[in-house]
Amino acid sequence: MESHLERLTDLLLLKNDSLAHAQARTWVELLWSDFEATYARAGEKYQGAEMTEAIVRKWIEQYGPRLHEFVATNPKYQHLLNQDDYLKH
Repeated sequence: MESHLERLTDLLLLKNDSLAHAQARTWVELLWSDFEATYARAGEKYQGAEMTEAIVRKWIEQYGPRLHEFVATNPKYQHLLNQDDYLKH
């Protein structure tokens, strides 16, 4: 699973230069776990890490360039993604 997360983190960093590596990794982990939890709650059969990676990749392609703006409208995640806590890559 580590290789999936690293590939997605690298992709997110390419799409969004406003994020530090640790922030991008946090985003990837949040998106990954959110998808898997939602899929499980819906009662769907687990399709494997490859499918989860494909979904998260689509989200990164679509929303990645603006993910850093999410904190401004959703303070629930601010402690995880605080801009002042990370050095940019």
